[in-house]
Amino acid sequence: MDPLVDGNHTAVTRFILLGLTHDPVLQVVLFVIILCIYLVTVFGNLSTIILIRISSQLHHPMYFFLSHWALADIGYSSSVTPNMLVNFFVERNTISYFGCGLQLGVAAFFGGTECLLLAAMAYDRFVAICNPLLYSAKMSAQVCAQLLLVTYVGGFVDASSFIICVFSLVFCGPNVINHFFCDFAPLLELSCSDTSILAVIPSFFAGSIIVITAIVIAVSYIYILITIMRMHSTEGRHKAFSTCTSHLTAVTLFYGTVLFIYVMPKSSFSTDQNKVVSVFYMVVIPMLNPLIYSLRNSEIKGALNRHFRRKIIS
Repeated sequence: MDPLVDGNHTAVTRFILLGLTHDPVLQVVLFVIILCIYLVTVFGNLSTIILIRISSQLHHPMYFFLSHWALADIGYSSSVTPNMLVNFFVERNTISYFGCGLQLGVAAFFGGTECLLLAAMAYDRFVAICNPLLYSAKMSAQVCAQLLLVTYVGGFVDASSFIICVFSLVFCGPNVINHFFCDFAPLLELSCSDTSILAVIPSFFAGSIIVITAIVIAVSYIYILITIMRMHSTEGRHKAFSTCTSHLTAVTLFYGTVLFIYVMPKSSFSTDQNKVVSVFYMVVIPMLNPLIYSLRNSEIKGALNRHFRRKIIS
């Protein structure tokens, strides 16, 4: 522990992250697996962003939000994965008090932004299917820019609440965090200051984002389902629903994991289980999202095929 004397307390200035495991063989295996996942995450999401930018057929609001979602996936995974990989090869992985707060803030920013982007994409599908004649007006470039601004501002507010609360905490005892990143709950347990109020503030902002976005997505898809069921053409129903399957899959993965974390009783939810779930939603899901859209979205597959054909011909 790197202490500083501060009045009657010994202030902690660095934390020790225990990581996922201490087994040398398992460390090597996990390093290779997580490194591959991270490389696929960065390459897949960057490819999605570039493809959307260079393909005029994908210059639609849905893909505009998808490109920013891919960017958020890269940021979300990058907030913890590089440090996790380092942890496999150092005897003691330490992180500064400032770095700990910054890491948590970056993860909260991109996590909150992703939630809000999922809601914006659900609204886009609602307008496209339920009000197709008004789509151009309701999802104009100006409206898309405003929705995007809301997502980033929401992410910033969420991150700010975590950062302010972390830097308001006093640490004067143990400095060992049994996790692979600076999660908020373990930090609260290590703090020797009163956490009754500080624990509520970020939980309120993060919880509000989750609840509001979940309501927006649920209401949008209720109306979408009603509209699809009223369609007389089977082909029309299939085409309308096919435009939503990728988004629905991503929503199910993201919110399913969040619900598992918040609904599971803490008494039956061990630290090791928490680590596994955290790896899934912070490392694995950002890798799956571009695969989901590239494999299940016909327009993206079509744009990829056209791009590769042009490369082969040229």
